[in-house]
Amino acid sequence: MLELKNIRFDVQEGTNEIEIIRDVSFTIPDNKFVVITGPNGGGKSTLARLIAGIEKPSGGTILLDGEDITEKSITDRARMGISYAMQQPVRFKGIQVLDLLRLAVGKRVSVADACQYLSRVGLCAKDYIKREVNASLSGGELKRIEIATVLARGTKLSVFDEPEAGIDLWSFQNLIQVFEQMRDSIKDSSILIISHQERILEIADEIIVVADGKIDRMGPRDEILPSLIGTTSAVGTCAPLGGKPMPVPSIPAEETAKKGGEA
Repeated sequence: MLELKNIRFDVQEGTNEIEIIRDVSFTIPDNKFVVITGPNGGGKSTLARLIAGIEKPSGGTILLDGEDITEKSITDRARMGISYAMQQPVRFKGIQVLDLLRLAVGKRVSVADACQYLSRVGLCAKDYIKREVNASLSGGELKRIEIATVLARGTKLSVFDEPEAGIDLWSFQNLIQVFEQMRDSIKDSSILIISHQERILEIADEIIVVADGKIDRMGPRDEILPSLIGTTSAVGTCAPLGGKPMPVPSIPAEETAKKGGEA
């Protein structure tokens, strides 16, 4: 279980101190699929980096299974069971997919096991096991390989920062299937995803809405999602992935009524 208690994060800009995260508290229980959403620039990705240990909070406490990890490094947190998948996966020239899986797990992984992890994310193992993790891979392929490394580690908490960013619609559909499978097989662990995508929000157990660096609201999906549909916090798949939704022209109420009378 992950707990954030009164987390603050400030940055210095010249002589000014700017609040990015403001007194945020929430809990991610075991065996839960949680999505953090909200307007762009609200502090969602900053929260993901604070949880992973990339950034250190200016105040507050972060607990993992009751242990204070606030001052722990990203390496320490990884060893304690936190996985972090970046918004834009890193390419490693000269490193093959099999090597990356072995590095992620921290021990030797058999080719058979590596193939199983790749198959779970929808990749044909024989086509990828010896591929280099370089520019020859598409954004969607990189995302799925990164998720395979998370699956291989089998950690207590898996954090994904906007996994839909920079991938095409076909890759996104495959990504949803992977997350649905992860949700269905969740056991003694938790999944946290930062996302605007309605399809991802639909498979969440809990939704946390972050705006202006604060918790706007949070609760079970069935309570929170209806209020988000049609907003920038719940973007449909017809919108540019990883970006802002296409504007939908609104029709004034009086014009709608007029058209209804003419029908």
